[in-house]
Amino acid sequence: MSDQPASDQRKTQANGRHRGPALLVAGAFFMENLDATIIATAAPGIAASFGTGAEAVGAAMTAYLTALAAFIPVSGWAADRWGGRRVFAWAIAVFTLASALCAAADSLTELVVTRVAQGIGGAMMVPVGRLTVLRTTPRRDLLRAIAWLTWPGLLAPVLAPVLGGLFTTYGSWRWIFLVNVPLGMAALPAALRLIPDGGEADEGRPELDRMGFVLTSAGAGALLVGVELFGDLARHRASAAVWLGLGLLTCGLAVRHLLRSRRPLLDLTAFRVDTFRVANAGGAFFRAAISAVPFLLPLMFQQAWGWSAARAGFVLTAVFAGNIAVKPFTTPLLRRYGFRTVLVVNGTATATTFVLCGLVDSRTPTALLVAVLFVSGVCRSVSLSAYSSICFADLGPERTANANALSSSVHQLASGMGIALAVWTLCAAGALTAQLGPTGPARPYDVAFGVLAVLPLACAWEASRLRQGAGATVTAPVTRRAARAPVPRRQPGRWGR
Repeated sequence: MSDQPASDQRKTQANGRHRGPALLVAGAFFMENLDATIIATAAPGIAASFGTGAEAVGAAMTAYLTALAAFIPVSGWAADRWGGRRVFAWAIAVFTLASALCAAADSLTELVVTRVAQGIGGAMMVPVGRLTVLRTTPRRDLLRAIAWLTWPGLLAPVLAPVLGGLFTTYGSWRWIFLVNVPLGMAALPAALRLIPDGGEADEGRPELDRMGFVLTSAGAGALLVGVELFGDLARHRASAAVWLGLGLLTCGLAVRHLLRSRRPLLDLTAFRVDTFRVANAGGAFFRAAISAVPFLLPLMFQQAWGWSAARAGFVLTAVFAGNIAVKPFTTPLLRRYGFRTVLVVNGTATATTFVLCGLVDSRTPTALLVAVLFVSGVCRSVSLSAYSSICFADLGPERTANANALSSSVHQLASGMGIALAVWTLCAAGALTAQLGPTGPARPYDVAFGVLAVLPLACAWEASRLRQGAGATVTAPVTRRAARAPVPRRQPGRWGR
């Protein structure tokens, strides 16, 4: 007979019940983010295989990101219409099958088409999985669940260059897609077993807002295409301007429609809730900034400092170590100091690490550089966990599906904009420093990091406007009395006594 008290047994069982789905969705999140970035490293190998230029392979990356942006807005409606477990399982199956087809592609056209299918699966996989976790996890356990969901997305951009280089150097570019097949085959039965059905399928849900779907999908897709073209302004200046302009115009029409529609695809009134607005306005700028820095660092190490790709990749693992090391402390920090204090202090600390990245040079001791990157990884992890946790703190369950789709769309656009922001900032810094006279090759990077430091500071200022105790519904610890309280039993009816 176990010596563990009954209340502790119930608590352990509850934690395991909520941790399983969270870990499963975290794995799906990692696969999706990894596939969004890993193809960049393998682009030369793919181009050689298909007999085309490496720049043409960018179409495969753009196709994936565009499909993600186009179909994420409809994920909440699909989950309510057919049920979270069913949609999540089908999304895993589509993503896995599309990954196998990507690996078997015989031409660039086939690769682009299969990447679109892969993006559709990813668009349904992660938002629906996260929605299921949000719906089935009690508020008191939400911080821990969000921590499990967040950190895989932080690892993918750091590990993608390393894994992509290993696959293409010692194997074939096709392995960057084949690796998803066994993972998907393991995740599918796990989804059917771990993701609760909950009876959330709603056959009576209103019809899909088709006009909202067309406008939001087209606008988000056009913006991301423009962002991708923005990465090479020397050749695609006019195209980037056209796509960005078209995307902004279409997104403006989408906002107008969503605000006027009686049953909009995305409920923009969620931005009236302070905690949701901070998580998705300030959170978007924060995501853009931390997406830009991992793009700039390898370039600076290799182009300005003359490092090898292997050395640059090894040093960047310090960011990964910071992400992992702080994970056990994120929840206690938020519960001890609250969201407002953590976001303000951590936003300022993040800006400081950006400035430090601009101050170091090739003569900086490696240990000091690793320490700066480690602290940067810590700051990234804490802030993203805080933004993800506070996002739904003050929204009722009936608004979670719509708000989750809206939040996922914002995050996807922000991450895509981060690379464009890095390119633009670096180009502007290069032009500015060139007019000031002869400078070293690292000077544009120094200026770019200084400019990017403004974004986390702006996020910290916005977070400082939160009320004291904002998001307390998810940070309030479980009291001893509540932990020991017996599980309420169903009261018997008159005939059951």
